[in-house]
Amino acid sequence: MNPSLRPVDSSAAAHEFVYRTLRTRIMHGELTPGAALTLRGVGNQFGVSMTPAREAVRRLVAEGALTLSSSGRVSTPELSQDRIEELAALRALLEPELAARALPRAHLALIDRLQTINAGIAEVVSRKDAVGYIRTNLEFHRTLYLRAQAPAMLAMIETVWLQLGPTMRALYGRLGRTEPPKHHHDILAALKAGDEPSLRLSVRTDVTQGLRLLVA
Repeated sequence: MNPSLRPVDSSAAAHEFVYRTLRTRIMHGELTPGAALTLRGVGNQFGVSMTPAREAVRRLVAEGALTLSSSGRVSTPELSQDRIEELAALRALLEPELAARALPRAHLALIDRLQTINAGIAEVVSRKDAVGYIRTNLEFHRTLYLRAQAPAMLAMIETVWLQLGPTMRALYGRLGRTEPPKHHHDILAALKAGDEPSLRLSVRTDVTQGLRLLVA
């Protein structure tokens, strides 16, 4: 078991711990598309029995973060072009709306926080850290969207992020990034100006531009 993972006592707590940790890893692109998992492997990795491992995997399959074949093989999804386009369309619909709802509460402290996160993105890009890039990029967006006070929409978009995690890892390698996403600067400028149309456009462009490369 990874020594950084804390052992848990009850089966329910173990299941929740495995689910949350594995979910985060998938969302942040720590697993590549088509990566296979076994219940035994998950159990060994987290130091838990088969039952919490099975329950955690079952929940992730239900969320679309993992796929279960007819033969019982569990793996991260390898998304078709149609599926990528569908998820990109969801991002283009939901994320500009979340940003617009956050705008009235986008005070200077929030903008300062977003600028700090964006500086962190520049640092992980310089290290060519794909997982760090995905993690900090999502933190940038989540920090803004939390101000929307729209938990149902935020939960929906987090499910989309979850399903796209391995694909975003593959996309990072294809992009070969050498600098932070340029549209983050446009998002910050729109927030400072209180310009909702520009904010919507900047967010929509930011969240869909890279994904288009995967379906070109």
